Amino acid sequence: MDDFSRKVWVYFMKQKFEVFAKFEEWKTETENQTGRKIKYLRSDNGGEYTSNEFTDYCKQEGITRHFTVKNNPQQNGAAERMNRTFI
Repeated sequence: MDDFSRKVWVYFMKQKFEVFAKFEEWKTETENQTGRKIKYLRSDNGGEYTSNEFTDYCKQEGITRHFTVKNNPQQNGAAERMNRTFI
């Protein structure tokens, strides 16, 4: 979910390990459509977002990471409400 516009993209996955591949796909699509680079990424502290592969990729691309506190979904309320809507 984009914090400014509240635009939401949905990608279906069977396993959590698919997150990195879907992020790369989303990043390419978004940057091509908008002509702007991704600067910040906010996510929870789940293992699928904290892998070395994901971290190294974001450093290489110049993306600043912001993590919420573990087991505290209240810090990312808008995204959590959207997840509940989808479910």
